Amino acid sequence: MIEIIPAIDIIEGKCVRLSQGDYSQKKIYNESPLEVAKQFEDAGIKRLHLVDLDGAKKGTIVNQKVLENIASKTKLVIDFGGGIKTDVDITSVYNAGASIATIGSIAIKNPTLFFMWVKKYGSEKILLGADVKNEKIVVSGWTEQTEISVINFINTNSEKGVKNIFCTDISKDGMMQGASIELYKKIKEEVPTINLIASGGVSSIENIEAVRQAGCSGAIIGKAIYEGTIILSDLKPYLF
Repeated sequence: MIEIIPAIDIIEGKCVRLSQGDYSQKKIYNESPLEVAKQFEDAGIKRLHLVDLDGAKKGTIVNQKVLENIASKTKLVIDFGGGIKTDVDITSVYNAGASIATIGSIAIKNPTLFFMWVKKYGSEKILLGADVKNEKIVVSGWTEQTEISVINFINTNSEKGVKNIFCTDISKDGMMQGASIELYKKIKEEVPTINLIASGGVSSIENIEAVRQAGCSGAIIGKAIYEGTIILSDLKPYLF
């Protein structure tokens, strides 16, 4: 089976999507993220990927109120990310109702702190984001390119006890052209023990099948739902 995880990306409290991580290519889909989250819950979705894009860009959590609102008014299991940089940040995210903290940049910039969190909270409470461009890690809300190979990055983190990782190929994100199947196959071949979640470009039921066959345990879906190329009712066979 593969877990279906719809995404809600937030800018200024609104549900938006970017194309290829470009903040200037922003499209607002709904003024109320809570309304969108409730639609997902009504369709039988259990999990939500909630991203504070303002927070990711600023380097500090901006839209925590949206998290609190959705967590208090739905039963969705929420993973929340964007701007989690300190002990205070990660504690406040859990206290606000997130079941899982999504961590990206800090795992590159302060791995000591990140591994301390993995040890303190347990690997099931942490979702590591590996955002890539040309198979190299990108950080800080996709604004900063590194020379770190995604395979090496995932391997290192896996050896330190990280179990759950989602990988976003930025070139695919929001482009509705399919996911990076070959990249996911390569990652799973190199690091077979991780739970790998596909993210970016998942734009059809066929795509979901393809990432499942590539070895992914989950698929984060955003724009395809908002643009209607994946209908929520079509996801029923994947909901458990």
